[in-house]
Amino acid sequence: MSTQQEGKFQAIISHAKEYGFVFSSSEIYDGLSAVYDYGPYGSELKKNIRDYWWKAMTQLNENIVGIDAAIFMHPTTWKASGHVDSFSDPMIDNKDSKKRYRVDHLIEAKAAELAEAGDQAAADALIADMDRLLAADDYKGLRQLLDDQKIVCSISKTANWTDIRQFNLMFDTQLGSVTEEANTIYLRPETAQGIFVNFLNVQKTARMKIPFGIAQTGKAFRNEIVARQFIFRMREFEQMEMQFFVRPGTELEWYEKWKQTRLEWHLSMGTPKEKLRFHDHVKLAHYANAAVDIEFEFPFGFKELEGIHSRTDYDLSRHQEFSGKKLTYFDTEINKHYVPYVVETSIGLDRMFLAVLSNSYEEETITKEDGSTDQRVVLHIAPKIAPVKLAIFPLTKKDGLPELAHEIYKKCAEQFRCFYEVKDAIGKRYRRQDAIGTPFCVTVDHQSLEDQTVTIRHRDSMEQQRIKIADLISTVQAAL
Repeated sequence: MSTQQEGKFQAIISHAKEYGFVFSSSEIYDGLSAVYDYGPYGSELKKNIRDYWWKAMTQLNENIVGIDAAIFMHPTTWKASGHVDSFSDPMIDNKDSKKRYRVDHLIEAKAAELAEAGDQAAADALIADMDRLLAADDYKGLRQLLDDQKIVCSISKTANWTDIRQFNLMFDTQLGSVTEEANTIYLRPETAQGIFVNFLNVQKTARMKIPFGIAQTGKAFRNEIVARQFIFRMREFEQMEMQFFVRPGTELEWYEKWKQTRLEWHLSMGTPKEKLRFHDHVKLAHYANAAVDIEFEFPFGFKELEGIHSRTDYDLSRHQEFSGKKLTYFDTEINKHYVPYVVETSIGLDRMFLAVLSNSYEEETITKEDGSTDQRVVLHIAPKIAPVKLAIFPLTKKDGLPELAHEIYKKCAEQFRCFYEVKDAIGKRYRRQDAIGTPFCVTVDHQSLEDQTVTIRHRDSMEQQRIKIADLISTVQAAL
């Protein structure tokens, strides 16, 4: 990460706290590593992103329905899914600092150093070597790569490494009132399995015919050893996943369709096309016959934002095997029973939140009419997902202006999220709303009492226009 990009990323993190988007969890006790709380505007933005995804998946697709599965699941679920045996990352410890690292993170950091030094070819070659070795599970080769690149621990500054080994990422806990009698269960590391075990329940009760999808949003938990980059990688996070069940043999066609559909969704949120790219997986997961990531250009580089995977019939077949229950579908068009194949779309809500902040944050220099300059920090968040849609400001605290402003607030608040404020000069109030991404501000002045009009100010252009109070709701809604 360049010094400029590092500065921007740190500015985004500071801004997120200062304006009530994201706080460190349990901050009064010095926080908890890689765990965060969402504040008043952060929780609203997060909800809006979630709702926008949910609408795109379920409301706008007649063949996709939603569920809300429990976080706790029968422990055999994770044996069947392969998580107990293979949900792990290659880890390495530094013998001097006693600090544990994910091997790919160490190598990626070295590649970033090479790129920052101007040797992009060497950086690309290093990542290619890493991908090749990871695909082959060649831990000796990875260990040698660390030595060849002279990669050291950031704390001890030594290369006194242990051998590389796998570390399971699932959190476990006890289910039962007496420890000796309790059973070990896991906090789910993904939301997908809740969909698979409910496949028949949903198919029958919602009377779905293949192809159809099941969508879900919810918390997942992974014991990341090196959680980093703010909310990009956390131990407690939220996923938005959709499993699309298809006839065997058609999965790759649907895979290509969902790749494009999901890319279009990201573009619809105002994300510039040049900040998004597809990255095909070098090493496929044990369940997949095709996989691609939609990557976003964060301040720290292109990183995974969403995954689209063709999961074959692995999940349903495994649950059928371990449960002893048939998970087949009878296709009346071909008069045949089969275990459906699955195409998955999976996006991290917290990462999407960070992408929105990264894409919308701007420190802008404004030239005034007298030639002087001013600074403002603005979040250019798409109005459809902005935490607050409209801020309403009475020009003064007297002459009936607050009363009229409150009337406008009550009417508009029935349609979308609004904010009311009377404190400070109008300019300062505008700046505070710019900083949280509010697309429109309305000023109620003395003319408003005379002709029932207000001044509406547009966040991005800062242009102001006079409109009728009666047209205010429709004007804002047209932008959502």
